[in-house]
Amino acid sequence: MVEDMTGPSDIEAITGERLGERLRELRVRSGMSLRALARELGISASAVSQIERGTMRPSVSRLIAYVSAIGVPLAAVFDEKAEEAPREDGREGAAGDGAPEEGRRFAIRRAWEVAPITLGGGVTFRRLSPVPTDGVEFFESTYPPRAVSAEHGRFLRHEGYEVGTVTRGELTIEFETEVVTLAEGDSITFPCSRPHIIGNRSATVTAVATWLIVHT
Repeated sequence: MVEDMTGPSDIEAITGERLGERLRELRVRSGMSLRALARELGISASAVSQIERGTMRPSVSRLIAYVSAIGVPLAAVFDEKAEEAPREDGREGAAGDGAPEEGRRFAIRRAWEVAPITLGGGVTFRRLSPVPTDGVEFFESTYPPRAVSAEHGRFLRHEGYEVGTVTRGELTIEFETEVVTLAEGDSITFPCSRPHIIGNRSATVTAVATWLIVHT
C-alpha cells in the first residue's frame, strides 16, 4: 500500500513566546542561571529575560550562542510538542523519541509536520532531520531581503563543521578576511570555529539554503 503523500496546511510556526519558554526550559535544565548566561553571552540579564519571555526574538547568531553556552544542540530548540510525531516504518503515526526502534528501517516527518521558528530580522529556521541524530544537525534557513544572521555586524563562531547549499536566491558568507557570494545551487563548507556572518544582500529576493552541521 502506498502512503498518501499529501497533508494538511503547514503547521504553525513556533511563537516567540513559546520559543522563549523552550529556551528557558533548556537553560534551567542545564543548571545555568540567567545572570551567568548573560555574562557568557556578553549581554544584560534583562536582554536574556526578554528573549525567554518572548518579547524579543534572538538573531541567528544570538540563538546559536545561547544554545552553545548551555551545552545543547540547536536541534533541541525545536519543540517536539509543536510538531507531529514522525512516522516509523510499519507503524502509522508512531511516535519517535530519537532513532527508529530496533528492527525499523526509517523514520519520516512530512514537510507539513515541522514547526519552523522565526528569529530576529525575519530569518526562519526549519529542522529537516525527522528525528534527532547524534553529532549531526540538518536545517533549512530562509533569509528575507536584507536579512543577516548577526546583530551589529558581530561575527559568529561555534562548534562543528558546516556544509551549506543555496536552493533559492543568493547568500553572502562574510569571513574576517574575505566575502563569498553563493548563488542558487552553490555549496560551501567551513569549520564553524571560523568567524562568519551570513546575509541576504538582495533588496527583493528571499534566499533559502540547507545546512548540515557535523559535530566531531
